[in-house]
Amino acid sequence: MSSTPPPRRRRRLAALGTSAVLVATGLTAAAAAAGPASAETASSAGTAAKSPVYLDARQPTARRVADLLGRMTLDEKVGQMTQAERGGIDADPTQITTLGLGSVLSGGGSVPTPNTPTAWADMVDRYQRAALATRLHIPLIYGVDSVHGHGNLLGATVFPHNIGLGATRDPRLVEKVAHVTAEETRASGPQWAFAPCVCVARDDRWGRTYESFGETPQLVISMETAIDGLQGGKGQLKNNDRVLATAKHFAGDGLTTYGTGSNNGKTGNYPIDQGVTQVSRTTFDRLALAPYVPAVRKHDVGSVMPSYSDVDWTGDGIGNPVNMHGNKQLITGWLKEQQGFDGFVISDYEGIHHIQPGVASYATQVTLGVSAGIDMFMEPYDYATFITTLKANVTDHSVRMSRIDDAVSRILTKKFELGLFEHPFTDRTHIPDIGSPAHRALARTAVQKSQVLLKNDRWALPISKGQPIYVAGSNADNIGNQAGGWTLTWQGGSTTVIPGQTILDGLRAQHRSVTFSETASTPVPRGAVGVVVVGETPYSEGYGDVGGPRWAYDPGDNNQPRPEKTMQLSDADSAAVDRVCAAAAKCVVVVVSGRPVVIPPAQLRQIDSLVASWLPGSEGGGVADVLLGKARFTGKLPVTWPRSVAQEPINVGDAGYRPAFPYGWGLRTR
Repeated sequence: MSSTPPPRRRRRLAALGTSAVLVATGLTAAAAAAGPASAETASSAGTAAKSPVYLDARQPTARRVADLLGRMTLDEKVGQMTQAERGGIDADPTQITTLGLGSVLSGGGSVPTPNTPTAWADMVDRYQRAALATRLHIPLIYGVDSVHGHGNLLGATVFPHNIGLGATRDPRLVEKVAHVTAEETRASGPQWAFAPCVCVARDDRWGRTYESFGETPQLVISMETAIDGLQGGKGQLKNNDRVLATAKHFAGDGLTTYGTGSNNGKTGNYPIDQGVTQVSRTTFDRLALAPYVPAVRKHDVGSVMPSYSDVDWTGDGIGNPVNMHGNKQLITGWLKEQQGFDGFVISDYEGIHHIQPGVASYATQVTLGVSAGIDMFMEPYDYATFITTLKANVTDHSVRMSRIDDAVSRILTKKFELGLFEHPFTDRTHIPDIGSPAHRALARTAVQKSQVLLKNDRWALPISKGQPIYVAGSNADNIGNQAGGWTLTWQGGSTTVIPGQTILDGLRAQHRSVTFSETASTPVPRGAVGVVVVGETPYSEGYGDVGGPRWAYDPGDNNQPRPEKTMQLSDADSAAVDRVCAAAAKCVVVVVSGRPVVIPPAQLRQIDSLVASWLPGSEGGGVADVLLGKARFTGKLPVTWPRSVAQEPINVGDAGYRPAFPYGWGLRTR
């Protein structure tokens, strides 16, 4: 972990012989113990005379699952349903063996030292050897939040966040972005991405707005090609450039009511994140459930993650919310039975702790979560307690063995489909491609297509070659701010440094006359075009809620609270805009943010051109490309841009809809 966790909770930091481990690949006991290189190349000498069905890759997956399940004890089954954080097991990976853990994750900022692709692969393989040392040699599945590239890995390609990808309106591009993300993730070890978020963000005050592709289910559904990019087509999950995808957060995380955050204040102090969705069933079906239909039926997503939020149907009156982690009606009834979802459901980080908080015991929360249909439990540091509790719940018949068998069957199915029984260790073939020029070129294209031109008076854009450029603003030369949250750490940070170009770098690389003053304190050259790059500083989840708590646990910030999240310009940025617009020949303002930022009418009148840049990631040169006319503006607003924060929530189709810029707005340049 790179920072001290907030006091509320540690959030997102982080009898067969061994000779028969993998008969299909001829692993011997000595080779398996020796490590990935020798294990994958060992001969078949010394393998058991007759291997179990589950180790025979020629057998159908369903038969292999049934055979393995029939050999498992309750302890082994419950272990498969348990996911631990690497921070909890790294010092003693033998816990994976003794507890029979089925999965490990890296939360935001939970990384090896050094934070390199090879160190990641070595780490995952070290854990994998511990898993293969169990009686039945069931391999581990490793999960990470690859939400805009493999953002935890230093040197990985960092793409625009989903809100920017939604602005591209280019599903094929999104699929390519996800494919590169999958390749870089799996080459470094993890085989599972907790992405994409298929939420429909309906209130931009929500700190997770940038994780959404947009405010309409139609737009979100069109971008579910991300699932295909991650997983590939049928039978391709085992390929070394694919990972298991996760549709999240099921369901209604983007519909919660402002003021009901943190489960109506029972689990924290977020204003809207992890809140209560208070809508009719019809509205819930249209806005919350709709994206999951094609995610399951068309894209065959391999896993689904429930939301921290509650749902409280308005039809029977407000006041009886049900947390999504304990919602059997929706997880089992709607998702698994009605939609035919055959993957597995993974809880969010300590997600079951949000079931009847302050009322239910931990044993009851476990029972309700399993019975609702959750198959694997992300209990980062409580994994041993979870195992003990679930076993006791089965013993006292609080949880049926048939539910355990169903959960484990679903998990094992995906492990077989990923090819982990045949190739448990990291295939490092694509490590040289991580952060490669080709991958960064794709990211730059995504940045170009994500830029939305909101206003362009006097044809201020594109900037002509002969005009001098004066650059100002807090986000002009800050790659941490333009990458946003989920970059190297959970919250990201203004002091985060990753390989890439800032917007200022991109302008300087392509234009011969560029002057920079962050605060606009130096004179603007005569005849210069002013480019003021402003916006937000990084955040994730409830720490990005407007009016929410301020993150104060990052050494890069000297553990000082970060700026309040207001959806408005800081005083320094606002002053820079005023100074530059008053002195420059033409004034361009670029907003780098995870959601719309309100520009007061008087200030907007001073601005010739206004650009929504979103969170472009590592390739600031893509922003420079459209400013300088090397690429055309083609992006369209994925969310409504309000006139004031008081207008929130505001969405296309609302009665009296009168925003500053409507959903779908986007000017083009020649």
